[in-house]
Amino acid sequence: MFGLSEDPAARREPPGPRTPREWAADLAAFAFAALFALLTADEVVIDPGTSGTALFWDQTAGGLACATVFLRRRWPVPLALALLVAGKFSHFVTGACLVALFTVAAHRPPRVTAWVSAAALAPVPFFLAAGPAADDPRTASSLTYFALVVGALGWGSYVRSRRQLIVSLREKAGRAAADARREAREDIAREMHDVLAHRLSLLSVHAGALEFNPGGDPASVERAAGVIRQSAHQALQDLREIIGVLRAPEAQAHPQPVLADVDRLLAEVREAGTPLEAEVELAGGAGAVPAVAGRTAYRIVQEGLTNARKHGAGPDAPVSVRVRGAPGDGLTVQVRNPLRREPGPGIPGAGQGLIGLAERTELAGGRLEHGPQEGRFRLYAWLPWPGPE
Repeated sequence: MFGLSEDPAARREPPGPRTPREWAADLAAFAFAALFALLTADEVVIDPGTSGTALFWDQTAGGLACATVFLRRRWPVPLALALLVAGKFSHFVTGACLVALFTVAAHRPPRVTAWVSAAALAPVPFFLAAGPAADDPRTASSLTYFALVVGALGWGSYVRSRRQLIVSLREKAGRAAADARREAREDIAREMHDVLAHRLSLLSVHAGALEFNPGGDPASVERAAGVIRQSAHQALQDLREIIGVLRAPEAQAHPQPVLADVDRLLAEVREAGTPLEAEVELAGGAGAVPAVAGRTAYRIVQEGLTNARKHGAGPDAPVSVRVRGAPGDGLTVQVRNPLRREPGPGIPGAGQGLIGLAERTELAGGRLEHGPQEGRFRLYAWLPWPGPE
């Protein structure tokens, strides 16, 4: 009713030019005030001694009051108080007064609205104390006036509350969208780390081997160069896939790894020259493992092998991988590798791999443990695998 735009005074800024919507609302308010005066003119109780000239000026004052509703956006409170005073002497001001009271309730804080409401309803106790006669037409007219005042204030307060609710919901929606974007960025960053760290660690280890042993036998050099080339090519391909998802988020992402892909991962590590002891025992095979648990287990194995190359005793140090599970017992993953005995530069890392694994494991409903144990670094995780109901 009469516009729902934000009150400029609430921002402590001067109001700017009216928008077309605000002009339409103000014209509607003017029309309401004028029609109210015209349609209720026959119901007014006029003193028999009132002259035609006085009635003319009374109606003129009502017309001017209707015109003042165009000032309601700039000075709503002074306008409402002035029209309340004028309304004590002229019925034709009532429509404009109702519009002004609505504007105050809709666009001013509750404290201001309360003071204006008190001023508008201040005559009620005196009216009741006077003991008005039930059959007096003035009694019905006064009660109707007070009911309209309460209605205008109540409707304005409802409009203000509804507007604030809409603003609050929009802010919550904006925060939710921002949180969703942040979570999406974190997922992409985690995915890039998991995918690229494995490839680049292979590349770095074998490039370092060539650097420190340039005179090695041709077969070893050729094998290391092949691993470097293959790892670099695969890293670029994975990076292109992830960048493609960033550029076209509506497109379907590349398939996520599953636990069945662990065999391929282990074969790749063995081909790169890392001594590997692997044991995979799964009831019903890898395909029976729940998708979330299987994907998380794959990432744990991948990160464990990556950390073994980056921070372990060296590329020739043996690594053991054990994956076991059954419905009802859960899925366990363990990766162990010897610790580096002598301090060295190693391969730099951001330290985010284990943090990301802990987050993944927690989201999957499992738990993650890691740390030195008997001269070896142990990465252990348990993931839920519900049994048959």
